[in-house]
Amino acid sequence: MSKITCYGEVLWDVFPAHKKIGGAPLNVAIRLHSLGNEVSMISAIGTDNKGEKLLSYIKEFGIKTDLIQIKPDFKTGKVNVMLNEKGSASYDIMFPRAWDKITVSEKATRNVSESDAFVFGSLVARDYTSRDTLLSLISVANYSVFDVNLRKPYYTADLLVTLLKMADFIKFNDDELFEISRIMGSKYNSLEQNLQFIARNTKAKSICVTKGRHGAVLLHENKLFYNSGYEINVVDTVGAGDSFLASLISKLLNKADPQEAIDFACAVGALVAKSEGANPTLTIEKIQNFIEPE
Repeated sequence: MSKITCYGEVLWDVFPAHKKIGGAPLNVAIRLHSLGNEVSMISAIGTDNKGEKLLSYIKEFGIKTDLIQIKPDFKTGKVNVMLNEKGSASYDIMFPRAWDKITVSEKATRNVSESDAFVFGSLVARDYTSRDTLLSLISVANYSVFDVNLRKPYYTADLLVTLLKMADFIKFNDDELFEISRIMGSKYNSLEQNLQFIARNTKAKSICVTKGRHGAVLLHENKLFYNSGYEINVVDTVGAGDSFLASLISKLLNKADPQEAIDFACAVGALVAKSEGANPTLTIEKIQNFIEPE
């Protein structure tokens, strides 16, 4: 079991016909905990009813909430989610919200310094308050995991490059890889060449690129590992990448073989995409049976 701290947005995803609690780092935290890890969440909520329900929800999953700050002057996070006919999501992210105003604390700093891994995304850095806190916490992290999550207009090229160069592990989707590689000056056109380009221009020893239904590729300690994906009927893609990341780093932190890790992570991501919502319950037995049906 690993001790992991997740940092960033906690919020309500509001769909056309229903609403669910989410936020990429929270989704990662929930899946990490379900896989047996000890998980803390650093974020912020408002004093509204949505914040109270969100805090209760997180506690139900066994995630430590003592580092979730209360911001009376800001509302709890909210995202309007639109799904197309293929189940792919687009997002309208309300700003500013409580999670934009996370401040540094001695307790949070100590928690990160004592964790095996510190997981963060790029969206939380859209406001200077949470961004400055993030940079402070990365500086004390033992192993920093950067979940690139590009949501226009909430990022800049300089910020992305700064975060990339501070990360030990980076996760992109394929579109994000190509966009950021171009920002950093790459002239390559292939996924593998751009993955190697990012590796040469950062300190990251592990870089993963997801390819939707076509699986993922992992560069881990100078070796490439592939999974070509699993055939499913997509219900919605919300949270699939988050569960993929959680599953992959959980396996790698606990010393699994990299090929086993990426196969497992792709299976978990597929199972989430064929379910409604970001955090369906998945047992190890169900995941393994999906990978190797009896």
